[in-house]
Amino acid sequence: MNDVINIAYLVTAATFILALKLMNGPKTARQGNLLAAGGMCLALVATFFLNEKGHNVMLDEQGGFKSLNLILLIIAFVVGSFIGTFSARKVPMTAMPQMVALFNGLGGGAVALVALLEFRGFSMTGESDFVKLSTSVLSLVIGSISFSGSMIAFAKLQELMTGRPIVYPGQKLVNGLIFTAALVLIVMLIATTHSFTLYLGLFALALIMGVTFVLPIGGADMPVVISLLNSFTGCAAGLAGFVLGNTSLLIGGGLVGASGFILTVQMCKAMNRSLGNVIFGAFGAVDQTALASGAGQQGTVRSYSVEDAAIIFASASSVVIVPGYGMAVAQAQHVVKELANKLQEKGIDVKYAVHPVAGRMPGHMNVLLAEADVPYEQLYELEDINPMMPETDVALVIGANDVVNPAARYDKASPIYGMPILDVDKCRTVIVSKRSMNPGFAGIENELFFLPNTIMVFGNAKNTIASLSSAVESI
Repeated sequence: MNDVINIAYLVTAATFILALKLMNGPKTARQGNLLAAGGMCLALVATFFLNEKGHNVMLDEQGGFKSLNLILLIIAFVVGSFIGTFSARKVPMTAMPQMVALFNGLGGGAVALVALLEFRGFSMTGESDFVKLSTSVLSLVIGSISFSGSMIAFAKLQELMTGRPIVYPGQKLVNGLIFTAALVLIVMLIATTHSFTLYLGLFALALIMGVTFVLPIGGADMPVVISLLNSFTGCAAGLAGFVLGNTSLLIGGGLVGASGFILTVQMCKAMNRSLGNVIFGAFGAVDQTALASGAGQQGTVRSYSVEDAAIIFASASSVVIVPGYGMAVAQAQHVVKELANKLQEKGIDVKYAVHPVAGRMPGHMNVLLAEADVPYEQLYELEDINPMMPETDVALVIGANDVVNPAARYDKASPIYGMPILDVDKCRTVIVSKRSMNPGFAGIENELFFLPNTIMVFGNAKNTIASLSSAVESI
């Protein structure tokens, strides 16, 4: 039986690795997701027959199932599968970032509970294996931080609390004291005592650390936060797999931890910011000085009606559509696809420019556009589309802000200085669909809105694009 279980875990590990490979491209991401789900299902089934310390968890001495364990495991399996399936089918694509944050947090919380129970066993038996003890403690801390931090990220994304950084006087001192206290408890638990009471205290401190870790981070940095917390959950799961001697959990957790951290680094690079700046920079606090002086120094905003904007499309031969978080909020992805179809019917070349950190989770815009059945061939990444911008007639910016701000190229005083942006300002005409002149999450005025080749069409993105689509059709 153990040989069969090990083979099942080996197959599971192989499916996880192949799934990550398939998820590298939008065309194969769906197959990768299904493959990973199949591998996870195999691992869960194999766990039904897992041996622990020479005794089978599910089978009695006669080879029959232990009825209580079997019932509890089946209940957990069915309830979890139902909640996951129901949520995946019912949650709108625009709410996918908060669902990812929520599910990631639940994963971290589950790992923390496993570590809690394992350490309780150590404290009762007096086991003093240094490696297992230290691994269990680290698994608890990392899993707890991932859980509580993900819950705050969920609340910010769901707008249950403000998406702006939450800072207060003495915050760094408080965080330093919490971290120091947690570090002292970790050393005590590993080196001197197996007190379960102290372990519970460390559990509470780790939960608080997760909250204080995410509170000062603004909504614009949520993609990085979600990716980093996902890496934390993977690391915690891998450590738990080591303690439990579970090969599948160890490999799966290691893959998630490594891939999540690589993605985090890549996204920081896409914003030209360090991970430390994302975590400790309180990025997103509104710069009132910039807001007060920006409009007067930049120039005049030109506001057009939908009908006037539609006329501009009539003389265009190429259009680049730039989706942003505003498109997600307005759930405008389907009407955007309808507009693109009508433009193509008139012989206009249409492309989509997707910035790597647009939205509130990695790949947010790709997910929304895929839901609207936008062909993958029309999606272009930043480095591919920017050389085409000077030859493009019209750039249609829908709810994007900081990722198209020209100040990132030259203004060293700007918080987004050095961040790679989409060069829409180099297009012949820029049409911006936006609800108001409010700044983006960087808290600064967008110079693009004041350029002579930019026109603003104010209003809800879904209503504006739908009206624009009708106006284009009638021309």
